[in-house]
Amino acid sequence: MLSDPWSFLLLREAFLGRRTFAEFRDRLGIATDVLSARLAGLVEHGVLRKVAYREPGQRTRFAYALTPAGEELKLVLIALQQWGEEHVPIGEPLGVVPLARESRRRVRAVLVDENEERVDHGDVEFTRVAPASPKGGERERLVQGHPDGGVSEAG
Repeated sequence: MLSDPWSFLLLREAFLGRRTFAEFRDRLGIATDVLSARLAGLVEHGVLRKVAYREPGQRTRFAYALTPAGEELKLVLIALQQWGEEHVPIGEPLGVVPLARESRRRVRAVLVDENEERVDHGDVEFTRVAPASPKGGERERLVQGHPDGGVSEAG
């Protein structure tokens, strides 16, 4: 779904308030066939939804609005932008920065645990989780890695 640069650019433009096919096309200079395919993919994956609209004297057309799942991708874009600013500096000011609506202060992505306590990225580890039972009754079990490469299930 977000496997190519156009999808990220479309998402950015949606966050900036672009809604119509023409707005996306004109802003990005993207070929119409590519734009149609990317918008359809974002709709199919639940990132955007189509919203019918009609201008006076025109046929009904569709605009695109972010879904709640699409809005949640804001965190991903902010985190990617932060990473890029830190590790791939371009030496010129960015054209788009995330700001809090009320305070107008710069927003950053941070990691927090389930108790809402901040966690440094160096203190995060990935742990395998066994899939839930097809019956849905059993809870997922953590699978812990061993130094020798094997795994054991902790229940």
